[in-house]
Amino acid sequence: MVEISGIQQTNTLEVSQIQPAALLRSPAIDSDVQGSANMKIIGYNCIPKSSILLVNHDLSALMFCKTLTATASTLVVSSNYQKRINLVGNLQCSVASRPYASNSVGSSTSKSESVRRSRKQGGSSSLYGRASLLEMKNERIATRARVYDFLRGIGIEPDELDGLELPVTVDVMKERVDFLHTLGLTIEDINNYPLVLGCSVKKNMIPVLDYLGKLGVRRSTLTEFLRRYPQVLHASVVVDLAPVVKHLEGMDIKPNNIPRVLEKYPEVLGYKLEGTMSTSVAYLVGIGVARREIGGILTRYPEILGMRVGKVIKPFVEYLESLGIPMLAVARLIEERPHILGFGLEEKVKPNVKFLTEFGVRMTSISSVIAQYPEIIGLDLGARLLKQQSFLNSVVDFSPEDFGKVVEKMPQIVSLSNTPVVKHVDFLKSCGFSLDQVRKMVVGCPQLLALNMDIMKLNFDYFQSKMGRELDELVDFPAFFTYGLESTIRPRHRMVAKKGLKCSLAWLLNCSDAKFEQRMNYDTIDMEEMEDDSSFDMNTLMEPRNEESDSDYDEDSDEEYL
Repeated sequence: MVEISGIQQTNTLEVSQIQPAALLRSPAIDSDVQGSANMKIIGYNCIPKSSILLVNHDLSALMFCKTLTATASTLVVSSNYQKRINLVGNLQCSVASRPYASNSVGSSTSKSESVRRSRKQGGSSSLYGRASLLEMKNERIATRARVYDFLRGIGIEPDELDGLELPVTVDVMKERVDFLHTLGLTIEDINNYPLVLGCSVKKNMIPVLDYLGKLGVRRSTLTEFLRRYPQVLHASVVVDLAPVVKHLEGMDIKPNNIPRVLEKYPEVLGYKLEGTMSTSVAYLVGIGVARREIGGILTRYPEILGMRVGKVIKPFVEYLESLGIPMLAVARLIEERPHILGFGLEEKVKPNVKFLTEFGVRMTSISSVIAQYPEIIGLDLGARLLKQQSFLNSVVDFSPEDFGKVVEKMPQIVSLSNTPVVKHVDFLKSCGFSLDQVRKMVVGCPQLLALNMDIMKLNFDYFQSKMGRELDELVDFPAFFTYGLESTIRPRHRMVAKKGLKCSLAWLLNCSDAKFEQRMNYDTIDMEEMEDDSSFDMNTLMEPRNEESDSDYDEDSDEEYL
């Protein structure tokens, strides 16, 4: 039996129920121990900190005694064995401190009771701070709820922000929203990309905006820039933005053109350097686009950098080839008008080709039409053709066949406004031509409807006063109005008149200066030498270009920079 003096409250615990590795010992115990197989401990609550701790022992039965501190509480262990054994060298234990449960430690009783009471009320069974972690979690949930309430109150739907780290207070979130407003972004803009609210003003937004400003991006374009590519506010200047800018400069885009490229196509800042950007440029060079022109092409139409070769550029080029435009000619068209690559092949180009044939353009002339006016395949062409055909029919009495011929010779007619057409028709009528003659002249040379009116008047005055020819000759060769009076008409007329030759206007004008010099050596006029100017010469499109690159970006602006 174990007798405990000075302890009113007692408990009994069978030693046989305790595993050998779970015996307790305090370093303060100075005990005599006797072994017993049926030892009982009375009043275990007096042992400091009833925590189950590891004990290494080599006895099958233990007896020990303890002399408590000032209260002289004594623990005596008795059993059938009388041999005293000193356990100081044989027991290794670790005892955690615990408030005393005896009356000798009065202040500990209330603490022990409060712990037991909290356990009964469902509290945590651990004393290591799990409750505080739970409180922190609940506080974060409450804070997010307050932030969400604030956002909903100003019209922003925060559903997409779940899982995103947000400011810890409503005031910080309000600061972010206000800063985005100063950039010109509206609540609607933020709702279109609510993840922008996860960007810190000082850590994310300001460094990115400072970098764009140093590059030269204009403040007036910033709002649209961010609307198109708000993801830039998440980017790292060093890791994400600076390498893209360096890569663009490596594609021969001049440094002073970089901000214009970014303003036109801010999405380029999100592309991989060795991905779509590099492959699209390599393909263009491969089909014949001059390498020195790449910088200018990308400056005027940087969207090419985001086009996939296999799905966009290559199918477009191959379709134009199938219409009869040589690949090199396609390359020249891209050099001059790179934006044509943005015309959707299935959505615009193919339907527009079909519209042209339906309105009288011969399939064999489609390539010529596109080569002369590439923009025609990107227009809302069906409605334009119908409207223009109806208008010209009312003004010049065109037949469907006449309209098709006019489009073949001057496809820009589909974009010509009504006012200049009426003025030019009225002028020709005032010159003495009948409506039928006017119709014939316009079909033969549709450019009459778009020429400079002053030049036309000067040419007609010279025709009447100096050349002494009949109006019918102008009906047969209406292109007379397209030649320069001082550069071509006057000097050639004087040479023919001096030599006493009689010739048609076409023989006189429809040839190069070198060819005309040869004709002046003829004794007679060979009419078989007449040149046909009724069709576009595709070879002129493939002539070698000059060595100067068209890569400069001409745009003067006094707008404020960032």
